[in-house]
Amino acid sequence: MLGRLGRSAARHHWWFLALWLLLAITLGTVSNRAGGRPIDDFTIPGTEAQRAIDLLEQQFPAATGTSATVVFRTPTGKVTDAPNEQAIDQVLANLQALPNVAPIENPLTNPIFAGNISPDGTILYTSVQFTVPADQVDSDVVDQLEQAAQPAPAAGIEVEFGGAVVDIYNAPRSAISDHADDVGLALAVIILLISLGSGVAMLLPIGTALFSLGVATSLIVILERSFEIGSIGPILGTMLCLGVGIDYSLFVVSRYRQNLAEGMDTDDAVGKALATAGSAVLFAGLTVCLAMVALGVMGIPYVRTLGLTAALFVLVTMGAALTFLPAMIGLLGRRVDSLRLPWHHRTQELPADQLSRTLSARWAHEIARRPWLFAPVSLVVLLMLTVPLLRIDLGFPTDASAPAGTTQRKAYDLITEGFGEGANGPLLLVGPLPPNASSEPQQTLTLVEGFVQKLGAIPDVARVIPGSNPPDYTILFIEVVPRSGPNAPETKQLVENLRAQMPQALQGTGIDPDQVYIGGTTAELIDLTNRITERMPYLFAVVLGGSFLLLMMVFRSLFVPFKAAVMNLLSIGAAYGVLVAVFEWGWGRGAIGLEETVIIAAFVPVMMFAILFGLSMDYEVFLLSRIREEYLRSGDSHTSVVIGLANTARVITSAALIMIAVFLSFVTNPDPTVKMIGLGLAVAVLVDATIVRMVLVPSTMELMGRANWWLPRWLDRILPDIHLDEGRAATTDGARGPGGGDEEPEPDAPVPTPV
Repeated sequence: MLGRLGRSAARHHWWFLALWLLLAITLGTVSNRAGGRPIDDFTIPGTEAQRAIDLLEQQFPAATGTSATVVFRTPTGKVTDAPNEQAIDQVLANLQALPNVAPIENPLTNPIFAGNISPDGTILYTSVQFTVPADQVDSDVVDQLEQAAQPAPAAGIEVEFGGAVVDIYNAPRSAISDHADDVGLALAVIILLISLGSGVAMLLPIGTALFSLGVATSLIVILERSFEIGSIGPILGTMLCLGVGIDYSLFVVSRYRQNLAEGMDTDDAVGKALATAGSAVLFAGLTVCLAMVALGVMGIPYVRTLGLTAALFVLVTMGAALTFLPAMIGLLGRRVDSLRLPWHHRTQELPADQLSRTLSARWAHEIARRPWLFAPVSLVVLLMLTVPLLRIDLGFPTDASAPAGTTQRKAYDLITEGFGEGANGPLLLVGPLPPNASSEPQQTLTLVEGFVQKLGAIPDVARVIPGSNPPDYTILFIEVVPRSGPNAPETKQLVENLRAQMPQALQGTGIDPDQVYIGGTTAELIDLTNRITERMPYLFAVVLGGSFLLLMMVFRSLFVPFKAAVMNLLSIGAAYGVLVAVFEWGWGRGAIGLEETVIIAAFVPVMMFAILFGLSMDYEVFLLSRIREEYLRSGDSHTSVVIGLANTARVITSAALIMIAVFLSFVTNPDPTVKMIGLGLAVAVLVDATIVRMVLVPSTMELMGRANWWLPRWLDRILPDIHLDEGRAATTDGARGPGGGDEEPEPDAPVPTPV
């Protein structure tokens, strides 16, 4: 089917190109007129923190919008000095006048919030609560906040802003990170020129990837109008689109040029390229999409949306590689080899005598000669890289990891200095008050005060603030400030203690402890981390099980999919270990522009696992399909491993280098979370394409011999046939080799040209 599609795209290239251009123009126009913008909304259905949010939305909606924190510091004197107090009052009045701002509590005049003034009297902070979600706040809100705060610096008072709204609209940027895509593409151009040796051939993968990126980005912007898509989604999608788009196109273009060199005409060469390399692209792309969609088992809408967004980018890229690219090749024909580099050899499979003299063939022979040495050595290296994973600490990024010099980082440090780090992550305790609370306000206040005293006696509670309760006294609204920071284990333990001790603390108050919830940003992200930790085994099971089944159907083997699963886990584990060493231990953090150690964002390992398990199938399919093809031809396990590795090493290496270049370009982003994803993906691809694919896979396959392709007869009969190559119909058991039984493979069995 793919062969016919390729020939059709080559013959009727103008129709295919016109349809793609029409789609791109339509999506681009609609996205410009009716597009949305990303929303970072971490909801965790079924958790106590989410129930707290839901209760507030019903009973106290003014407290559910986004917020900012404003922090004042007086270099001389105290905030209570008359001139300083007057300036702070004016700033708070200006902030109150901003759109969609709830009443602001002034610690200078409200004794309930007197604890928001540091013991030495030099630091004061309060919250600016917006009555609308973050996506409905003006995009220039940070400028508005700074303009409203002008009376403070005029009086010699330092003022800084933090909180969710500032993090969203004052995200750190750098000149280099703004051009991360350009850097990655420039490196990809160089690698493609060296690999393909032709300027026109180089432009095909680059053009296909960029075209796919434009179409997918426009589609996502349109979807943002109706769906909540996190800001990391498009960034992640861009990484994948550029990486897999160039890689998939490279495989197809390389195969097409090889077919031309063997004497085929343009249409047949395109058809054969899609029937072989295109089939592997289809399988690998669907595997990536399945892995990303499997993120839905985490039960976290934000993570599920990230997975669906990334899968959409990959689907568009895969579609372009299978239709847009063949049409472009059909348009160019043999001119694809134009602008050749003079020293570059033509792309074709070398005869056996020439193949044996290539570097990759010599390496393959060396691996095959001493597999008992290379297999354990490479395994030890992978395990050593994985060791730091045993000390991984999952959490969530805070303003403590924001680049120095940003207002949110300064605000975080000022609050820590004046009140302890726990003040940066207060907990919110909410619940319905008794029905008679509104008719007996004084009794209700006494009840709340007693409850506040009980909460204050709990270990690791720095202070308790009754908060701004609704005027009708329908809901309990209390702020609990921990002594420890948002990511500290003590804070997580405090949340558990508060939830466990709630029945005892509320005894005799008439308040139902089952309806009192611990919420707030810190509790929400603790629950998010717990949910990810609990559901991660389910994700592993779905992805591993699905990929095992697909590989077993494709390669008619039990050992091949088992080996693929284990080795993919090893390469991903090595990437996790490097992340822990760099981000948590600080090894070489300066090389990636990281100012200090940070905790690993809880969703990063999950996203990496899904992405990398899918991406690793690219190299797995291309290498193993070539090895199996040679095995079906010769029946010699040793020869098949050597020839398979020798003929695919160059393409796999080039593809991996492109992926690494694209992913590493995103390490320049000042956001530590983006750095984690970029570095983790780059390390995993590097490990997978070198230690795993070039050493561990061939050495273990050499050791296993014929057992590589063993499959029980009963299982072989019930499994459906999936063919990566055109014309490979279901053959006899003998033609399948040991995968279908114990007979020797037929030496003369027809085998398609290798990928």
